[in-house]
Amino acid sequence: MIKLSKTDIIQALKEVKSSGNKENIIDAGYLKNLQIFGDQVDIDLRFPNPSLQARKKMEVDILKIIHQKVYEKAKINIKTEVVRPPSSPNPKIRGKAIEGVDSIIAISSGKGGVGKSTVAANIAVTLAKMGLQVGLLDADIYGPSIPTMFDLERERPLSVRVRGKEKMEPIENYGVKVLSIGFFTKPGQAIIWRGPMASKALNQLIFDAAWGNLDFLIVDLPPGTGDIHLSIVQAIPLSGAVVVSTPQHIALSDARKGIAMFQQENISVPVLGIIENMSYFSPTDLPDKKYYIFGMGGAQKLAEDKRVPFLGEVPLIQSIREASDFGRPAALQDGGTIVDSYVKITQNMVHQLLKRNKDLPPTKVVEITTMTGCSAIK
Repeated sequence: MIKLSKTDIIQALKEVKSSGNKENIIDAGYLKNLQIFGDQVDIDLRFPNPSLQARKKMEVDILKIIHQKVYEKAKINIKTEVVRPPSSPNPKIRGKAIEGVDSIIAISSGKGGVGKSTVAANIAVTLAKMGLQVGLLDADIYGPSIPTMFDLERERPLSVRVRGKEKMEPIENYGVKVLSIGFFTKPGQAIIWRGPMASKALNQLIFDAAWGNLDFLIVDLPPGTGDIHLSIVQAIPLSGAVVVSTPQHIALSDARKGIAMFQQENISVPVLGIIENMSYFSPTDLPDKKYYIFGMGGAQKLAEDKRVPFLGEVPLIQSIREASDFGRPAALQDGGTIVDSYVKITQNMVHQLLKRNKDLPPTKVVEITTMTGCSAIK
């Protein structure tokens, strides 16, 4: 009676490959078990190809190679088990990186009219004053206001050639590179687009632009949670999001929804913190007096409830509104309560970003604490 050898059979099986795999079934780890009983060979296989045709072909190849190389009268039983990779019910949305851009931070709000764009503009300017390379993308397709806040209403981006491709060159002012759909519309013109068209325009602003090397790209999102927000998280890998709200109950209710959107399992964008805008009003003649017109400490309480950082508060000051209308963000001032508020908020935001990146390989994001002009962030 012939005695079959496991070694001989395994050696023969190394000549069998499965469909779509360059490795043989032994090196690929498909052989689960091999048993020999006299002239009978039992082979258990586990492999990831669910195709019936592929399985049948592999079984035929196994029969042939054992009969040819080991023993032509061997009785071979083959049992195959198809192992499918686990599928996630909520696959995470992934974005395409923008070449040269280190960190992308979205500034959002659940409700309109809470000063989100004003906050975004002043954070961008504050980062630039700290010596960082900063871009600002106005993603509020239906209500672009960044051109007004940067005194760029009549400007139009030029076309530049980058590696043989035509790109839009962002317009720079106050040390910030700016792009907005507002550069391509007439003053007072309403943008009446359906979601897909708005998303296409947004993708052009993101990827057809010559942003160059940026430490931060600040994205001013529209209020609410909708098509544009989903387009952003699908298009680019956000480093984090910041939510702006007033202390008013209605605004906080919408801000809560905005936080929930970023924390969705299939979106999973870190919420770096909440900013409370229009926290209180202090009259010019009574600078030490605070009137909590919209309520007191609401955003801070929301931050505690949602377990996200509270980045700081911005008072309701007339000069902030005047500066935005004039086209010169208030953070450009030499000092005072306004500048101090935005510096503190920006410092806290960067600290949260560094904390978020602490387990990742070192990047320029980590190095910003030692850059010239960034001692305020340390």
